[in-house]
Amino acid sequence: MILKLQSKYNLIECGTDEAGRGCLAGPVTAAAVILPENFKNLILTDSKLLTHKSRESLRPIIEEQAVAYAIAHIFPTEIDEINILNASIKAMHLAIEKLKTTPEHILVDGNRFKPIANISHECIIKGDSKFLPIAAASILAKTERDRYMTALHMQFPHYNWKKNKGYPTKEHREAIRAYGLTPHHRKSFKQLPDQLSLDI
Repeated sequence: MILKLQSKYNLIECGTDEAGRGCLAGPVTAAAVILPENFKNLILTDSKLLTHKSRESLRPIIEEQAVAYAIAHIFPTEIDEINILNASIKAMHLAIEKLKTTPEHILVDGNRFKPIANISHECIIKGDSKFLPIAAASILAKTERDRYMTALHMQFPHYNWKKNKGYPTKEHREAIRAYGLTPHHRKSFKQLPDQLSLDI
């Protein structure tokens, strides 16, 4: 499937997406990307459909060719305070606000968003497999978060975050059962199926 570059021509558009929304540990990470009018790439698509190697090879291409890009994290303490939906939207807002070029229209992956700075926006279900700027944002968000969790793994190797990146795998949950929670776990999330057995 060939992804579209723009939804509204003659407007400066950015795409935005997040990674790590369903994780038990680590931040939710968002990126915003404005691509040039002549941008073309036949490989770029939803980061979830690509291999780790493909995502990492696309990242420098996006960073070199983008008109502007930015990445932002919201960490577990704040996720627990404002909930994951609000944290995801806030991370997107922070990334958009960091762009060196102000967009005139925002393409958002998913179905929920809050207006920002009177900039028009549209929510697009599976937008990361339909629009290049959202796909680019999904790549940056995913690769940045993966790198963060891989680095964090060095401090907490029991949870194998270099592999599961904080997602609720059986291995991750067994490590939580055996070793408890770290400061990087989201306390508001159901960490174990039998939550009451875990003293948090």
